[in-house]
Amino acid sequence: MTDNSGHYTVLARRFRPQTFDEVVGQERIGQALRNAIASDRVAHAYLFTGARGVGKTSTARIFAKALNCPQVHDAVPCNECEVCESIAAGSDVDVLEIDGASNRGIDDIRSLRANVNVKSMRSPYKVYIIDEVHMLTKEAFNALLKTLEEPPPRVKFIFCTTEPNKVPDTILSRCQRFDFGTIASDSIKGRLASIATSEGVEVADDALDLIARRAAGSMRDSQSLFDQLLAFGGEKITATDVHQLLGTASDDRLVALIDAIIERRRDIAMEQLDSSLREGVQISSFSDQLLHYLRDLLVVAVGADDVTLQSVGEAQRSGLSEQAKVWGLHTITAAMQILSETKSRMQRVNYDRALMELAVIRLSLLEDLDNIGATIELVRTGGGSDSRRVVAPARIPQSPSSPVRANPPPAETPQNDAITGSNADPEPESTHSTQPPSASHSTHDVGVIEESTHTPSVEFAEGSLDDFWAEVTSSLEDKFAGHLKVASGIAISGPNGLEISIPQGYFLSRQYCDRPESISQLESIAHELTGQKISITFRTVESESATGASSSQPKAAPRPRKRTPKLDKDEFVEQAVSIFGATVVDVREIHEETNEE
Repeated sequence: MTDNSGHYTVLARRFRPQTFDEVVGQERIGQALRNAIASDRVAHAYLFTGARGVGKTSTARIFAKALNCPQVHDAVPCNECEVCESIAAGSDVDVLEIDGASNRGIDDIRSLRANVNVKSMRSPYKVYIIDEVHMLTKEAFNALLKTLEEPPPRVKFIFCTTEPNKVPDTILSRCQRFDFGTIASDSIKGRLASIATSEGVEVADDALDLIARRAAGSMRDSQSLFDQLLAFGGEKITATDVHQLLGTASDDRLVALIDAIIERRRDIAMEQLDSSLREGVQISSFSDQLLHYLRDLLVVAVGADDVTLQSVGEAQRSGLSEQAKVWGLHTITAAMQILSETKSRMQRVNYDRALMELAVIRLSLLEDLDNIGATIELVRTGGGSDSRRVVAPARIPQSPSSPVRANPPPAETPQNDAITGSNADPEPESTHSTQPPSASHSTHDVGVIEESTHTPSVEFAEGSLDDFWAEVTSSLEDKFAGHLKVASGIAISGPNGLEISIPQGYFLSRQYCDRPESISQLESIAHELTGQKISITFRTVESESATGASSSQPKAAPRPRKRTPKLDKDEFVEQAVSIFGATVVDVREIHEETNEE
């Protein structure tokens, strides 16, 4: 449609709300403003906040019309008189709209203060609407304070902003604040259907649904997209037209891609991605769709049936439910982290397709992390298992009368981080084996305590504590044992507790040893050696007290030390000591591992 000058008027302006009831999704705010006008309790300043395109400026104009319209009835302007038409067009002499982004300096506010005392020309109220008020400078806000606190009679201020956190508290405290929420997709869809009827255009229901989801709660964004779609489409607009216009993939393609990822059919997943890009799907839009799809899987996985889906239509909810059951909540969250990191990196490089393909492959490598989480919880609670396969805690038989042993033998221990890796392949289920556990320990058996009938190899008591600790450290890998070498003392705390003291300066070693998986491995080894369930804790001690500990506190078991070379005659060392005024504190060979990483 064109205006009087022959220019086309965009939908967002042509279908702009003219009454409080027409502001979709903000009914509570409209009712509050109508009641204020009807009861003559209109404040001198208002602050309208919210996302873009949700009706802040439109509501401000309607409020100004309701105050000044000579034919207003029950706070509803007539929208036919000259006052209403000029306010709607933004040309009324008594309703001044100011752009805070371009009139943000102190001089602009000084001009406003000079004119604010001028009486309105023809209307009962003089109204100042300042859009994007958060763009004003600090000096401009300060200059506005006094006028805002004690404005002249019949002067009203309406501030609109998308970032209320940037508005000074001194301004906020002088305004009545109304927060405009995002608009529901169903409400946007209904408004677009009404516009399509007014324009005489047939639009498919799924096409309206796509536009409403894409608008993300902004009515103005939805109308701009719809306006673009009307110019792009023909007599009937379909969902295919929307996807071609926006450069997005269809719901079926998203479902097929995630199915291939879950089933680890990596060739099919890569083909789906490639065909989507060849058909005109923009990779940035496609990555957004995948991230929102994973978000929808998360919503379905936690059982939030009333939460609206963002990536696909409601008809796909049952399919998402099946996918969520197969993948599991922990795997879905890990997939979201992978894709969000990929999105962040894609914005800074020019090889975004390669990153997207890498993300698809990484998603297909994810295992059932819910099962691994159950195994970790099993280790923490001390449950038992009659097989080496990973099972849920509820299916593991426990026998309080049977002794238990830790799976890892002293000869070799697993990597500490294996249990937390998102890409580790779990061992396939098998029947119960009559063979004893293998000497080489699987990454999936970390800390899993199993039943055992063997005789303990060392006693957990004060007299044998050094021997016990030597056995424990010898059963660990070099990296873990290296961190434990800095321990200044060990002590039995309670009937089944072991306390390990680490000097304050070795905080990295303390942090490494005090991880749940590290403690779990130590407790498993201690359990195997003693036949008892021993709780291990770490504490930090002062360096001085660590070096001067009393003889009553058991020390770490002595370990063989390498012969320290004599440096009395080394001329290079003597020169270094002379130049820097230093003292030789310790001597290490260059291949010797240090205690801190």
